[in-house]
Amino acid sequence: PLLSPMSEEEGRRNLRMPQGEEMFAVVSEHNGGNHVRVRCADGKNRMGRIPGRMKYRMWINVGDVVLIEPWSWQDEKANIEWRYTDQAAEQLRQEGHID
Repeated sequence: PLLSPMSEEEGRRNLRMPQGEEMFAVVSEHNGGNHVRVRCADGKNRMGRIPGRMKYRMWINVGDVVLIEPWSWQDEKANIEWRYTDQAAEQLRQEGHID
């Protein structure tokens, strides 16, 4: 529902963008269970928690681009809110949202 289907001519999708406190991050390592290390857009490394609603539906791999929301009470931890496909991540790179 959040992403519109891509038409051939336009070649660009409306990707989910960070809202509020959310920011882009790249998964740097898997820590077992539902925890991953992420390198965030603000330069910090955080422990990302994969919520139950995503855990079994999509695999999150090292190198994946994700959207995280840092915890307000513990800045070094964050919830993973969204995972981008490789194609979407490539588009974000081309548009300069992530490096």
